[in-house]
Amino acid sequence: MASSETYIPQNNQRRLKWRKSRDRVIEFGLLLSGLVAVFVTVSIALILVTESLPFFANVSLKEFLTDNLWTPMFDSPHFGILPLVAGTLVTTMVALLLAIPCGTIIAIYLSEFASHRTRETIKPMLELLGAVPTVVYGYFALMMVTPFLQKFIPNLPGFNMLGPGLVIGIMIIPYIASLSEDAMRAVPKYMREGSYAMGATRFQTATRVVVPGALSGIAAAYILGISRAVGETMVVAVAAGLQPNLTWDPTQSAATITAFIVQVSLGDLPHDSIGYQSIFAAGLVLMLITLVFNIGGFILTRRFREVY
Repeated sequence: MASSETYIPQNNQRRLKWRKSRDRVIEFGLLLSGLVAVFVTVSIALILVTESLPFFANVSLKEFLTDNLWTPMFDSPHFGILPLVAGTLVTTMVALLLAIPCGTIIAIYLSEFASHRTRETIKPMLELLGAVPTVVYGYFALMMVTPFLQKFIPNLPGFNMLGPGLVIGIMIIPYIASLSEDAMRAVPKYMREGSYAMGATRFQTATRVVVPGALSGIAAAYILGISRAVGETMVVAVAAGLQPNLTWDPTQSAATITAFIVQVSLGDLPHDSIGYQSIFAAGLVLMLITLVFNIGGFILTRRFREVY
């Protein structure tokens, strides 16, 4: 009997040690996963910075930021990044003008008005749009959207920023709609019930209670959509043109930062040439633009989280 009484505590102690060891292994694995993400991000930043240093040794930062021409592969090269930045921002703005309203409206409908069966049918179909290869979206913009727009804008060139911008907007609607809908459904039920008790309609409750309560998650969805639009490559490479053009008119042809990187990477430029090194400087600018948007989204998320 005595041996049995001493055996049980020892068995429990072994189990406790095993659980602690298992928890330490799981914690280490989670920490390692987080560090891998940090390591990859830092490595990308370091590669862009180190590979850009030879470029900036030959091109002044002032010329890079203020020159209106970007012709690094010409006999008389110019290295002004403004045309590529303008093309990137214009296509992004066109995409957001479509994606943010549509994605938000879809999220409100799925969260507050759609039946369970309708929601379970529409949401997978929306998320399926995100699985379509971007090159398919590019040819869709070139072969269908642009000819359709030319019926209403007769002088619209075959390569322009309007068509690709709209297609990028369609492409990022699932990201905004899905994440925003998840954020709205996470709003506590008692907030809705309190609104109904005060006499509010479903629409008033959705727009004045649910949306403000989910603004933190909605802002995060917007930032993800913006980052996705800024970094889009194949749609603009196929349908927007590859000629750098400093213009803010979406009906004109222009090149984006990602399209230029693809153009040079697929070419025959030597790796030690300044034309090839320019893609790292352009990539560094693209990363900084994305970083600014993400920092802005983080600030907005914290602010709305504190308010609501």
